[in-house]
Amino acid sequence: MGQQNIDMGIKACLYGLLAVMLFTAVYYRRFGLFANVALLANVVLIIGVMSMIPGATMTLPGIAGIVLTVGMAIDANVLIFERIRDELNEGRNPQQAIHQGYANAFSTIADANITTLITAIILFAVGTGPVKGFAVTLSIGILTSMFTAIIGTRCLVNLVYGGKRIDKLSI
Repeated sequence: MGQQNIDMGIKACLYGLLAVMLFTAVYYRRFGLFANVALLANVVLIIGVMSMIPGATMTLPGIAGIVLTVGMAIDANVLIFERIRDELNEGRNPQQAIHQGYANAFSTIADANITTLITAIILFAVGTGPVKGFAVTLSIGILTSMFTAIIGTRCLVNLVYGGKRIDKLSI
């Protein structure tokens, strides 16, 4: 019965990931594709780091930590993209809007993720068994999501839009 629950948890995680990716691709267009690449990289990084931990196994609480991380990772991208939209609506040119969008969203993203990381550390310190597994997965996911959302998408955006004269952004 345990393996069946884990299999169902992985399916739920994949369905949720696909739903989030579809929504961001439709709603944010090209920037949604950047977010999707970062989201996939985030999941790969989480699994990669987890595989380096001796004796770590994927459990239902661990899968729950990954699902929560997917939501937090996309939230960071949404904050950035909405800040870029705000900057465009205020009349900034696309290059300025991208720069200001990332700069202005950073403190909000850092605040939310650091608060969640502190909670995960407390869960790990006082929890037992499954709660510790959830806390470990969540902590790894928070760190990787900050990297992929802030640095990963910024690299992709700079690769596509950097150093070019842009009249309009597809966001």
